[in-house]
Amino acid sequence: MFSRTDVLMAGEVLTPGQDGYDEAAATVFAAGTPDLVVRPRDAREVAAALDYARAARLPVSVRSGGHSPAGHSTSDGGMVIDLRYLRGVRIVDRDARRVRVGAGATWGAVAATLQPAGLALTAGDTASVGVGGLTLAGGVGWMVRRYGLAIDAVTGAEVVTADGKVVRASATEHPDLLWALRGGGGNFGVVVSLDFTAQPVAAVHYGAITYRLDALHVPTLIGGWQDWMRASDESLTTALTLVPVMGQPTLAMLRCCYASADPAAAARALEPFRRLAPVAADEIRVVPYAAVLEEARMPPGVQMQVRNALFRSLDDERAMAIAGLFGEGVAVELRSLGGAFGRVPADATAFAHRDATVLLVAGTMLPAGVAPGVADEALAGWPALAAHASGAYTGFLGPATDADVAAAYPGATYQRLAAVKRRYDPGNVFARNHNIRPAGVGRPPMSA
Repeated sequence: MFSRTDVLMAGEVLTPGQDGYDEAAATVFAAGTPDLVVRPRDAREVAAALDYARAARLPVSVRSGGHSPAGHSTSDGGMVIDLRYLRGVRIVDRDARRVRVGAGATWGAVAATLQPAGLALTAGDTASVGVGGLTLAGGVGWMVRRYGLAIDAVTGAEVVTADGKVVRASATEHPDLLWALRGGGGNFGVVVSLDFTAQPVAAVHYGAITYRLDALHVPTLIGGWQDWMRASDESLTTALTLVPVMGQPTLAMLRCCYASADPAAAARALEPFRRLAPVAADEIRVVPYAAVLEEARMPPGVQMQVRNALFRSLDDERAMAIAGLFGEGVAVELRSLGGAFGRVPADATAFAHRDATVLLVAGTMLPAGVAPGVADEALAGWPALAAHASGAYTGFLGPATDADVAAAYPGATYQRLAAVKRRYDPGNVFARNHNIRPAGVGRPPMSA
């Protein structure tokens, strides 16, 4: 079916039946059966892969780390462009803290490379997550209140567009494309590398405070956490996690990252949270920032169904609804926002929800291969809760319908993204993502 001579110009190629294909076709959240997986080594080979896909009329999926909750990192049929060989991490200018990172690098590798120079980039919380996917969605990380989103550190990008052209996006070249990449996902091209301004961080206070909930009900805990976070030092970012465990004492975990090694400042910031509820364990300690990025593994034979929503605040009714979701066996996590995240103008990036103070994530484990309706039933309490949200974060967005994507953006932001999409990808070559249709092509979904 495929011309090996032509497709090999695009880099390493794997097709069904070859050694390594099964591993290349599978990702953290999905197992696919693509017609071929291409692993380019530079922008030229990315362009060759796209040229081949267009000529062969193959749908295209792009993978950086393979952690898409919606399964967009692989496909059934078509071509997967796997960026794993585009993984360089280079300090371009130490004094200006300018760093260039390949889109296929992992955040663990970035942190390890920058650590000896006393630098860091706020990113996600899992070492194997790819730089490209997380950054293009926005990048909610452990220093989000101190330094903002990952996209707030992005100053430029090298991109291969749908027609195979290699362009640089910056404040002076293709500024509309740079704006769209900062929160608009993989809709506009294959990002080969990203330029960041790193943060001067070497060590942080990181760990978890575990609470016993036998003497305190969940809505009270949520309300107290929210109140203290509103008043807290913005160097502190926390995530309140509630995980149902059958037959065990009810516990809650507050993961904390104070973006400094200063013990006195960290103690002051953490003190209110150490008396928020009865403490079962306190494991916060000073660690290199690179040690904050942990590794999460999916148990075999199951799949995670994930939903998320952004809230400007949580009132008593919403706290009760979250507690109800937890009571029905759903794991929930509330991530604190605000601080530097909230000082970026709403129209400065495609991630526009800068007035949100809480990111709520809900998830449930189901057997692999279950019908979509089973997931909806397991998360039956979610729609009523999400109806009061101000939007969603596409990096944690499981469903990918037109309505889901439209609801993730304010209406004006969505329309602006659709216009950029029309300029750089009018044929919607990059449709296998949280897709924004080109303006004027088909019927656009209703925007929130």
